[in-house]
Amino acid sequence: MKENYNEYKDMINDYLLDYIPHIDTKSSALYESMKYSLTAGGKRLRSVLLLSSCEFAGGKAMDALPYACAMEYIHTYSLIHDDLPAMDNDDLRRGVPTNHKVYGEGLAVLAGDGLLTTAFEVMTKDMFLYFDNLKELKKRINASYTITKNAGVRGMVAGQVSDIEAEHKQCSNEMLEYIHLNKTGALIVASVRAGLYLGGADDEMMKDMTQYAENLGLAYQIADDILDIKGNADELGKKTGVDAQHEKITYVSLNGMEASEKKLKELTMNAVKAIDKYYDNAEFFRNLVLELENRRR
Repeated sequence: MKENYNEYKDMINDYLLDYIPHIDTKSSALYESMKYSLTAGGKRLRSVLLLSSCEFAGGKAMDALPYACAMEYIHTYSLIHDDLPAMDNDDLRRGVPTNHKVYGEGLAVLAGDGLLTTAFEVMTKDMFLYFDNLKELKKRINASYTITKNAGVRGMVAGQVSDIEAEHKQCSNEMLEYIHLNKTGALIVASVRAGLYLGGADDEMMKDMTQYAENLGLAYQIADDILDIKGNADELGKKTGVDAQHEKITYVSLNGMEASEKKLKELTMNAVKAIDKYYDNAEFFRNLVLELENRRR
């Protein structure tokens, strides 16, 4: 495994545009809009988790690269759509104007659609290469199914719907956790599980790393809730205080800052505990969740 997070991140950035299919010049605005949001920066957390999980299970990062890029396409599509006036109505993302501010709402919707469908095209195209190797093909089918399921109506999209419906309303911690586990956590869990499938992980590793990812996903969103209040807008690359402005239910608004920071610490420790048995082999994942707990952007 690579020791440095940025090694995986650089790998993603180097290949991110290579898997985008040729788009006719008559529709060149679509490509430019997709490219704009893809290359605007970002932590590449989900794709890094996919590559590192594949290597952790004994696979090769290069073999998982189409699925890691597909994950980044799906995540970026979700951000483009989240920023639209009908959703969160944000005008800044990763320190630059949001897609619809540059290309208009219609093209932003279609750029998101283009990225989502490209993700499935990229994964399916990779499967064609393994029709004569059933073992490897099954790994890729499992990875693709995991990503597809967690991005859709039993994962991220379901969480987004509940998030919208919870605005301006009273919300229980149970519902809030459901929103976070699906809207944010589902793609994080999918990234880890897809990488493990591609690497050939056994059932025990799959169980332990899924537990790690579930705690990481919830912790990541609570950290975001905290940063929306305490964070620096320039460092974050987006406005702060947006949740309160839209009367969104967050862990902080429901439980207070002190309880939120305590919960963040608890989830972080749970994630670390889930991978204790792997000792130094899991150092990358241990360091990652600890750094995310203390992130400032």
